Amino acid sequence: MNRKTTLWSAVLCAAMGLAVPAGAKDAAVRCANLIYAGTQTSRCFSDEFLSAVQRESTIATERRFKSVKLDSEELFAFPFVVMTGEKEFFLSAKERENLKKYLTSGGFLLASAGCSSHDWDRSFRREMHQILPDRKLTKIDMDHAIFKTVKTIKELKLTHGGSDPNLEGIANDGKMVAVYSSQGLNDTAHTVGCCCCGGNEIGNSMEVNVNILVYALTH
Repeated sequence: MNRKTTLWSAVLCAAMGLAVPAGAKDAAVRCANLIYAGTQTSRCFSDEFLSAVQRESTIATERRFKSVKLDSEELFAFPFVVMTGEKEFFLSAKERENLKKYLTSGGFLLASAGCSSHDWDRSFRREMHQILPDRKLTKIDMDHAIFKTVKTIKELKLTHGGSDPNLEGIANDGKMVAVYSSQGLNDTAHTVGCCCCGGNEIGNSMEVNVNILVYALTH
């Protein structure tokens, strides 16, 4: 049994309440923080939800993100990746190729406009349209399974109030492969030296991120 098979055996058996196979008991889900467009990456996306998943489910997780370049082969060793930022960006041809391959071969992307950045939001939408032109970002209804995996989330709350916070998603062959928030899921309340910088991020983002990770691993 190779490392990837071992990891996924442990995750799926734990999620279904089955006995974990020998050799898989110590496997833990690893999540990546993407480095993209040269040197852009998140320094303010809280990894607290990784610990919360381990506390509130039977899924073992590594408790820190691993920084991984989007244009590297290392990307494909991670079932779940985070991409966020606060300014305009352009991906390289290799980064676009890798992200398309990743999302259409079983990987899952959680993307977030840090500080509710309009520049990052425009860049992300443009890039995803180029990468997956036939798969649009669409609003995720609150009755979707993603809001019920660990916590039952009945509403999304904005840190500075306001109406119509929402998540958007991209599906491939009927399976959600990317979740995006233009308001922001960075959970800066659980980071040190970071703030929302005037943005209006989703205040219950830690609970949302827990659900997203567990959904990605079990669907």
